[in-house]
Amino acid sequence: MEKMRAWVFHPVVVPGRSSGVFFFAVHYVKAGIHAKVGIANAAVADVKHWRLRRNVEEACMKTVSVEDSTGMVLCHDITRIVPGEFKGPAFKRGHIIREQDIPTLLDLGKEHIYVWDVRAGLVHEDEAAIRIANAAAGRGISLSTPKEGKVELIAEYDGLLKINTDGLDAVNSYEEVVFAALHSNQCVARGKIVSGTRIIPLVIEEEKIRSVEESCREAAPLVEVLPLRPLKTGIVTTGSEVYHGRIKDRFGPVVTRKLEEMGCRVLGQTLVSDSVELIVNAIRDFLDRGAEMIAVTGGMSVDPDDVTPGGIRAAGGRVVTYGAPVLPGAMFMLAYIGGVPVMGLPGCVMYCRTSVFDLVLPRLLAGDELTRKDIVKLAHGGLCVQCGECKYPDCGFGKGA
Repeated sequence: MEKMRAWVFHPVVVPGRSSGVFFFAVHYVKAGIHAKVGIANAAVADVKHWRLRRNVEEACMKTVSVEDSTGMVLCHDITRIVPGEFKGPAFKRGHIIREQDIPTLLDLGKEHIYVWDVRAGLVHEDEAAIRIANAAAGRGISLSTPKEGKVELIAEYDGLLKINTDGLDAVNSYEEVVFAALHSNQCVARGKIVSGTRIIPLVIEEEKIRSVEESCREAAPLVEVLPLRPLKTGIVTTGSEVYHGRIKDRFGPVVTRKLEEMGCRVLGQTLVSDSVELIVNAIRDFLDRGAEMIAVTGGMSVDPDDVTPGGIRAAGGRVVTYGAPVLPGAMFMLAYIGGVPVMGLPGCVMYCRTSVFDLVLPRLLAGDELTRKDIVKLAHGGLCVQCGECKYPDCGFGKGA
């Protein structure tokens, strides 16, 4: 009579896997005897890769006596702890050990330490991060010094952050290379960290870093900050109720404040009734005065008295869009007269702290000539949830573009 047969799965923790993913050794049991044992192919590959990486790293480190370490390069931070007073590095990785350091190391209980023995064809994590960051950085970007293997890219001035997302994907497609960034097309202040890079192991193959650098050059610039131009701007406010003094204009002060906060020079504000002819005359007057951008406020709905879109067209505007997938800001209009952008601003700009105006204005000031496709891309992230405490631009509004 044939004995019982069964497949028995035993969990195996793969070294280097901290994600909680387990593979299984498979035992085929026949008559109570383990007749066949194997490990899933994926686990075998992982173990081999882990062993290879560990061998590479160990080949680049060696243990030496502290007394014999003068002139050698420390390959890890050595922490000093004074209870209740201090905890931090007494010596940082990369420190070249001096003779006067030896008593301190011994006081810290270190009789043996790891030092670098870097072999040809391999790059230390600090150097790798510096090289990647240098290859990725465009204008307006400075680099931090390496810390724990990471280099940060920092805005040198206020401006509009630009990330080449295709290039970002290409860099991160290399195993053991990490490059993280903020969303593109957002305003950043001087000193803000906009991205950071590092490698995963302590050392990495020189050939791989050269390939990453080439990917950065192909996407150049991968990361940059564009300065905002202080455009001369005219404001045209439409609405018979404002023009005839029935109500006080509240649009002008809001738009003026936002323009001036972005460095623009406001040439003035012209009030007009709901008349295509008057709107055309006001726009052309500002163009004659050297306006580099024009904002037309009010009259953007589909009511019969709201004629601002028609006025912008009649003034010679080449319309990019009338309507934007942004809330608040759906009735937004963008057109160009020659190279001068003309915005039709809906009423939400007046009473919402953030709206489509805040998404489009910085890009115009940075020199972007927006297309219909750019406006369409605002849909992903185009919903402002009107938080009780507004944290824009450090939120999701407008970040999908």
